Amino acid sequence: MSSPALPLEISPKEYQPVKPLDPAEDVQVQQRLKDEGNLPKHIAIIMDGDRRWAVEHNMPKTDGHRFGRESVRDIVRACGQLQLEALTLYTFSTENWSRPEIEVRTLMKWLHESLRDEVPELHENNVRLNAIGRTNELPKTVQLALRHALDKTKNNTGLRLNLALNYGGRSEIVDAVRKLATEVAAGKLKPEDIDEEQISDTLYTADLPDPDLLIRTSGEMRLSNFLPWQMVYTEIRFVGDVHWPDFRRQHLYEAIAAYQQRQRRFGG
Repeated sequence: MSSPALPLEISPKEYQPVKPLDPAEDVQVQQRLKDEGNLPKHIAIIMDGDRRWAVEHNMPKTDGHRFGRESVRDIVRACGQLQLEALTLYTFSTENWSRPEIEVRTLMKWLHESLRDEVPELHENNVRLNAIGRTNELPKTVQLALRHALDKTKNNTGLRLNLALNYGGRSEIVDAVRKLATEVAAGKLKPEDIDEEQISDTLYTADLPDPDLLIRTSGEMRLSNFLPWQMVYTEIRFVGDVHWPDFRRQHLYEAIAAYQQRQRRFGG
C-alpha cells in the first residue's frame, strides 16, 4: 500500500523528506540480508529525537512526533517484508507524563489517531499488534482504540508489532514481583521455586523472545528504562546522526547488516 501523505500544513518549504530507496534496490538489499542469514528475530527501537528534529526544522516540538509516524510506517513495513518475528517500539514511557501537559495531550491524541488509522494496513499485512506497559492508566479513548486494534489483529500470524505504552522497565519488574508475591502468599508458589525463567514468564514480554538488536536514534547512548531485564545480551546500535523522523528502512538495513557481523557469546 502507498504511504499516506504527511500533512502539508506543517511542512516548511525548506523541508525535504528522506529520499526513499528505489523499489528494485530495496528488494535487492532485503535479499542480501536474508542470504546472509542470522537475521535478528526481535528488534527493539528507542525512537528518539522527535523534538530535536522539530526545533531544527523551526516547528513546534510536538510536530516532531507527528512526522515520526511516517518513520514508524516505513520500519514496520520493512520488518514485515524481512519476515522478522517481532518489533518493539518504545512509544510512551512512564517518565513521559512529566513532559508539558500540552505535549502529553498531543501525544495521546496522535496515539489514538494512529491506533485508529493504521489498523487496516497492519491487518492487511498480517501484522499482529501487542502492547506492554500499564495501559490501564492511558486515557480511556486510547484504551478503547487499543483494545479494538488488538482484537482486530489478534489472529494474524506475521510480524508482532509490540508497542511499549506507559512502559517503564522498573515498573515492569515491580509488577512481576507483585504478581509472584501474590502467588506465594496464596500458597500457589514456593519462594525457592522462583528463578530467572519464572521471572521472565511473569514479565509483560513473556510470549516474546528477548530482543536481539536494540536501535536508538539521535545520539543518546543509554537504555532509558527500556527492557532492562530482556536486554542483558542484546546487541546495541546507536545511530547518533539521525533523529527519528528521518530514520528510514535504509538505516534499519545498515543496523541489521552490522548486527550480522557480530559474534554473540552470551557471556561465554
